[in-house]
Amino acid sequence: MSTKLTLRLDEDLIKKAKVYSAKRGKSVSALVADFFSLLRIEEEPERESLPPKVASLKGILRGKKISEEDYRKYLEEKYL
Repeated sequence: MSTKLTLRLDEDLIKKAKVYSAKRGKSVSALVADFFSLLRIEEEPERESLPPKVASLKGILRGKKISEEDYRKYLEEKYL
């Protein structure tokens, strides 16, 4: 379902948008819709469900002060 949306923009910006849209062969409305569709795509990976083990670990180190050097020491102790 398509619904009308009114945007208040600077006059120069509107002129530039119309020139840009004419060059692309799309309406300004279609360009705005494309832009908001891109935003929705960016949100989707965040909503992706994580495997249970990974989900259980999410945020476990929040607030902890662990450096790259700490991690290197851990790996050295574990594998050397």
